[in-house]
Amino acid sequence: MVSSAVLGGGIGERQWVVNAQVPPGYARLDPVAHLRDLASGAGLEGPGVGLMTAASVADRRHAVDGGAQAVVTAGIGVRGWAAAPGAGGLAAPRPGTINIIVSLPVPLTDGALVNAVATATEAKVQALVELGADASGTPTDAVCVAAPSPAGDAGGGTAEPFAGPRSRWGARLARAVHAATRAACAELLAPHALPR
Repeated sequence: MVSSAVLGGGIGERQWVVNAQVPPGYARLDPVAHLRDLASGAGLEGPGVGLMTAASVADRRHAVDGGAQAVVTAGIGVRGWAAAPGAGGLAAPRPGTINIIVSLPVPLTDGALVNAVATATEAKVQALVELGADASGTPTDAVCVAAPSPAGDAGGGTAEPFAGPRSRWGARLARAVHAATRAACAELLAPHALPR
């Protein structure tokens, strides 16, 4: 897996993914320990990926395209453009988040895993812009892409070297993420929900 998550971020072998709902204004200073406790309580063992959101995980949206699967949870109350002016900050941003979890049935090289994160992010932004959001996301968005380990490729094939939006698996991933993001954000960005 490759992930930008607080627990299990980076590239590596992972056994599970948890997308934990936390209360708005979440103030714990130990999110990694908290996610490990949640995973342990759910009977999950070994290394995993833990994401957090204040959005309702019950309102997740799922989409499939040619074997690529995406699950998206969305909370977009605090949103903006990635390249907004300002100095940024050192404090951890509050959870609120668009979390994207993608599963592909084919192994990917490390480079293709990183490319898959970029493709998923592009598809998310496309959905937001199409829905009329004046934003590229929220300050706490996270992505996780899961694929079989190249070493565990039972078919004896090689890992896919590309996951950009015009590659076979990148295109499928992009369409699945786009559909799930649109579905997750549509009502949140309905005309009555937009700030005036």
